[in-house]
Amino acid sequence: MYDVVVAGGGPVGSSAARFCSEKGLKTLLIEEHAGFGRPVQCAGLLSRKAFLECGVSERSVLNEVSGARIVSGLKTDLFFDAKKTMAYVVDRSALDLEMAQNAAKAGADVLLKTSVTGFRDGFVLTTGINGKKSVRCRMVIAADGPRSVFTRFLGMKRAPVFLSGIQAEIFADKPPNIVELHPYASPDFFGWVIPSNDKAARIGLCGERDVYKRFLRFFGRFEGSNIHLVTGTIPIGVMPKTYGNRVLFCGDAGGFAKPTSGGGVYTGIRTAVHASDTALKCCERDNFSDSSLSGYERSWKKDIGRELAFGMTLFKMRKKISDKTVENLCSCMNNPEIIDEIVKYGDMDRPREVIKRMVLKPSVMKAFGGVAKAELCDLLIGSTVLKKRM
Repeated sequence: MYDVVVAGGGPVGSSAARFCSEKGLKTLLIEEHAGFGRPVQCAGLLSRKAFLECGVSERSVLNEVSGARIVSGLKTDLFFDAKKTMAYVVDRSALDLEMAQNAAKAGADVLLKTSVTGFRDGFVLTTGINGKKSVRCRMVIAADGPRSVFTRFLGMKRAPVFLSGIQAEIFADKPPNIVELHPYASPDFFGWVIPSNDKAARIGLCGERDVYKRFLRFFGRFEGSNIHLVTGTIPIGVMPKTYGNRVLFCGDAGGFAKPTSGGGVYTGIRTAVHASDTALKCCERDNFSDSSLSGYERSWKKDIGRELAFGMTLFKMRKKISDKTVENLCSCMNNPEIIDEIVKYGDMDRPREVIKRMVLKPSVMKAFGGVAKAELCDLLIGSTVLKKRM
């Protein structure tokens, strides 16, 4: 019998399996595909902090990024460069494989090309290369992506929003250290250009609707042949309850992608940390009641809950922001003082601090016009002080 079965062999699942094994828990990692990291469903841009959370070597790193350009789509761009590595562009296949290998080295058993088909009475039901099996376990960590089968098994409510994404890789002559963000490319999210090296770039976008049409329009702005195409789904908004019936939901399975960027590696691995801690406590106490599992939700909320809630408010605001407002914001923020603050306080994984500093500036507030000022003020400072300035 296993203490923990981890469903899903992406970065979050492999991390959870490694953490549980390092804590002495007998752990099984189940992955439905024949290998790790395929198919690729990620833009492959990881903040420096997220990459460190992965606990891997630099073998998967293809490029290093130091700055960004926000392209308004009208006439003004906002450019900043930290002059040091802020993010890595990675080969997700290589990254995922190394993380799974680390889980195995820590003692986790691994089962590939195996799908989870059910969960009842302490057994995870599977079918795959070894036929149909029933795996007995004390609890489960579900890290099986945005369409997690365990949400269906348990009748759990999923994330409130799902974005579709498309990304192509082309040969392109772009500055290798600068990422481009294109808000106009997708009105409810954004498009991006990520240099994978000095000769190629990843061009993509996410949105709630008309994604393929938007992508074709955006892709048409660039010269070059498509040499690699990926698609994916990103859950936005954490599910109402992230535990229940001996199961903890981590990463995309629980809706933990960052609403500000769609990235899920950093937040997902943080949930894996808290899930493994909770699993150890439950196994030591031999108590797997919902009351015992609830400690997981308290832990991740204390760690990343405030950032995720803040990001969700920004995501909702994004739908109210026109191309003209983006233009105004780029224009008013395009001065040395503000750019210095962005470089100093910017954090891809925890953006609340830098955005708070930006919004407190009267020029930035003016650029927002009448867009959701009250909601943003309430979230950032919890008072009416800023409202009186408006």
